[in-house]
Amino acid sequence: MTTLAAARVITPDRVLEPGVVEIDRGRIVTVAPTSGPVPPRTLAPGFVDLQVNGVDDVDVAHARDSDWTRLDALLLAQGVTTWVPTLVTAPLDSFAAPLARIAEAAARRGARPAIAGAHLEGPFLGEMHGAHPSDLVRALDLEWLAALPETVALVTLGPEQVRAVDAIRLLRERDVLVALGHSAATFEEAEAAVDAGARLVTHCFNGMPSLHHRTPGLLGAALSDDRLAVSLIADLVHVHPSAIAVAFRAKGATRVALITDAVAWRAATVGEIVVHFDGRAPRLGDGTLAGSALTMDQAVRNVVSEAHVPLPDAVRAAATTPADLLGLSDRGRLEPGARADVVALDESLGVAAVWVDGERAR
Repeated sequence: MTTLAAARVITPDRVLEPGVVEIDRGRIVTVAPTSGPVPPRTLAPGFVDLQVNGVDDVDVAHARDSDWTRLDALLLAQGVTTWVPTLVTAPLDSFAAPLARIAEAAARRGARPAIAGAHLEGPFLGEMHGAHPSDLVRALDLEWLAALPETVALVTLGPEQVRAVDAIRLLRERDVLVALGHSAATFEEAEAAVDAGARLVTHCFNGMPSLHHRTPGLLGAALSDDRLAVSLIADLVHVHPSAIAVAFRAKGATRVALITDAVAWRAATVGEIVVHFDGRAPRLGDGTLAGSALTMDQAVRNVVSEAHVPLPDAVRAAATTPADLLGLSDRGRLEPGARADVVALDESLGVAAVWVDGERAR
């Protein structure tokens, strides 16, 4: 039995001040208030990142062998205990090899961040391509989607695509989470996609038109439809703090998922896309934003300090909501029976320690 004590323990329904988390054989067995001296730290569930193209100098699309070990360490340093490696728009015949490598990496044992599957952000995007190569964005191919390996857990597509409803139904039958993004869809097209089973909007506010009061579009659906969750890149470059606050107020804490959309900014590549780091964010040569250099712990700090989101709501957005979207009810929460993925945050909300499946990993 391992007992972790802290000045604050963030549970799904309250904050214990102070509290303890007891772990046995990789599972949480007790979460309870306590008394007496405790470390001046906060215990939270391990973070879950739905969109990671790369980190620092390692690009997911090119990762091999020891690269995955380095990614493990870089993710643990930011409190991430489950993640979804992300592949951006590319030729259809180029996805098989990196997907196979992701599956191999996911099968590794040990106290490392769990890979929940792959996220395909493209090539079936809508009209707002952003940093994705426009010549490689293509119409939906249902036969190709039907043949995807089980490794794929999340697909972002454009709801204005002609066969979007059919594609969403096909993917949902395979238990793949469908997100809407990089899109100039009408409100009606977005709602048809939601009716078909789409449940997430990828990096809300980015890759979509601004909200118009007569033609609300995808953003209007994202903020008003309770069936949709929204992901947010809270690096304070992609989205202004006031817009982050708007998203939390419109959606509530249970329908916002913080993501990093991190890329291998130091290696200057996202798949085959060349980027440069301007000191705040990676960009294409023409200045278009191309992912981020954000870490998940920094995202939590940003939404708390700059958007004035309560810490429990920020933690829910970094852990519980993304886990729920993936159907992973065994993590993203500190409660009896859950997998013992725990992050200890210091008084500045920096990562002090991480446990994965009950084992100290950092």
